[in-house]
Amino acid sequence: MRNLSVAVLITAGAAHAETVTIAALGDSLTAGYGLPQEDGFTFQLENWLQEQGADVTVMNAGVSGDTTAGGLSRVAWTLTPEVDAMIVSLGGNDFLRGLDPSVTRNNLDGILAAGQEAGVDMLLVGLEVGSNYGPAYKEEFESIYDDLAAKYDVPLYPDFGAGLRAFGEDMTSFLQSDGIHPNKDGVAMIVDAIGPVVLNLVETAQ
Repeated sequence: MRNLSVAVLITAGAAHAETVTIAALGDSLTAGYGLPQEDGFTFQLENWLQEQGADVTVMNAGVSGDTTAGGLSRVAWTLTPEVDAMIVSLGGNDFLRGLDPSVTRNNLDGILAAGQEAGVDMLLVGLEVGSNYGPAYKEEFESIYDDLAAKYDVPLYPDFGAGLRAFGEDMTSFLQSDGIHPNKDGVAMIVDAIGPVVLNLVETAQ
C-alpha cells in the first residue's frame, strides 16, 4: 500500500507538471480592453489551445495603455516560478506616441533578456505600423522585432492583427466603436491566426 501511495503521488505530480503556464505580456490588445473577461484575448486563446488538446493556462499580463517601458518595469514580477513561457506583445503604444524606435528596441531587448535569464520559452509578437511618422520611422520600428527575434533565437509572429488584416476593409466589422480594438469576433479571428504558433510554444515549453 505504501508503494502504491508513492506511485499515485508521483503520477499525480507528473500530470500536474504537464500543465504549461504562459504569461501574455502586453497592452490593451492583450488585456482585452472594452470586453468582458471571457471575450478577451487571453481567455479566448486559452480556450482555443485547450480545444486542441493542450494542457495550458494563459495568464493575462496585459495592461491597457502600456508601453514597452511599462512592460520592462513589470516583467520581473510577471515571470513567477510557475511561468513556463511568455508571449511578448508590446510596442503599439510606443508607436502611437512617436517614441524613438531605439528606446522601444532597448526596452524589448530588456524584456527578452529577462525571459532568457528566467529560462522560459518565448514568442515575440510584432506589429504592422502606419507611415504616420514617415517611411524611415516605419521601417526602423518594424525591424526591431526581426532583429530581436534573431538575437534571442525566439519565434516571431510578425503582426498581432494579421488575423484581421486578411479581411481588408471588411475588418472594421470586427472592431469596437473606437476603430482600434477588436470586438469579440475580432479577437476570435486574431486567436485563430496566432493560435497554431502559440500551440508550438506550448509544445516547446512542455
